[in-house]
Amino acid sequence: MAPERERHKVIGRAHAAALGINLRHLRAFSAVAAAGSIAGAAESLYRVASGVTRAISELEGELGRPLFERRARGMALNSYGELVLVRARRIEREFEDARAQLVARGGIGASADVHSLFASILNGRRLAVVASLVEKRSMLTVAREFGITQPAISSALKDLEAGLGVALFDRTARGLSPTPAGEIAAFHFKRVLAELRHIGPDIAASEGTLQGSVNVGALPLGRTQILPLAIASLLARHPGLHVATVESPYDALAASLRSGDIDFILGALRSDEEAKDLQQEALFEDRISVIARAGHPLARAARSIDFDALRQASWVLSRPGSPSRELLERFFSEAKQAAPVPAVETGDLAVLRGLLLESDMLTAISAHQLRYEIRDGSLVVLNFPLDKTQRRIGLTQRQGAFPSPGARALMQEIGAVVARSPEFAA
Repeated sequence: MAPERERHKVIGRAHAAALGINLRHLRAFSAVAAAGSIAGAAESLYRVASGVTRAISELEGELGRPLFERRARGMALNSYGELVLVRARRIEREFEDARAQLVARGGIGASADVHSLFASILNGRRLAVVASLVEKRSMLTVAREFGITQPAISSALKDLEAGLGVALFDRTARGLSPTPAGEIAAFHFKRVLAELRHIGPDIAASEGTLQGSVNVGALPLGRTQILPLAIASLLARHPGLHVATVESPYDALAASLRSGDIDFILGALRSDEEAKDLQQEALFEDRISVIARAGHPLARAARSIDFDALRQASWVLSRPGSPSRELLERFFSEAKQAAPVPAVETGDLAVLRGLLLESDMLTAISAHQLRYEIRDGSLVVLNFPLDKTQRRIGLTQRQGAFPSPGARALMQEIGAVVARSPEFAA
């Protein structure tokens, strides 16, 4: 089998294993870790000791590692167990947060117990099904995605709604429409899924192997050079990793970050107000530049470029509200000059690049985004400094997140790429 096919096969098995982890087994594991014995855990869970023993054994089988040292006086976590316990406790907190949100806004009673509420969620697969239903709003589509029948999805959904005592979806002629309770459940289920996905990679990393998937939210500036160099360098050393990039506007990426769909964002940092509940780390400062093709009349101008020359030019700019567009408009406003009115607005770098190369249009973005064309001389930065258009570029994570080993390694590699590139030190 080809190495690439084998790598994806391993990734697929790891993902399936994460979805198959039995959440009841994980709860039994946490109880044994807290009590230090099967008997103590059984008492706290109101279960028979043999059932708790079986749950631990099956969880160890699912993960392929022992999690406890069996001693005459009880059970003690081993190094694998310590790793799993971190994720198990984070999962319990997510369910508790979901319960609190459902009590506050979803219409369930304040006396509801978090464990009984989610007793019908057998494993990560059911979490993924509910989250996918909220996103796709079609039982048929989700049934095909997971290779199960619509009646099976309908039955599982009814069990969950009965346990919660509140509807998660409204059934309409056009399909499913999530209720407020459904939106709350899906949000926290996605976070739980992220924790489940990280259990296997945590264990593998403790044995010296980086594996699993890393999902990166990629804003425009990082896509051209920083992220490709970091990914290539990391995968050369750790071929068992799989990296997926998500290219969307900042607001969409931030929402995916908060729900656990992506691990971190690389790109322009936002204000504290925009990034509340997010953790930002600046890597370097960037500023926008006026860029044109090498043969542009303003590139050949003997005298300095002035505002009148820029106003007479034709422009292709990013869409209103984008960071580079806002910085450009603020620059002109502070200079008490009218900002350029673009002939073309686009969020597609390929379209922008083509227009610059094939016409006399100007743009104003970071030179890093067009570094290869500037390096080969087909595009040039015009001699018109856009002062006070600096912005911080860096990494954004969810506050309180505990990234997978692969995500941490990629963030470290991104930092290393920036540190060893002189152009980012300016």
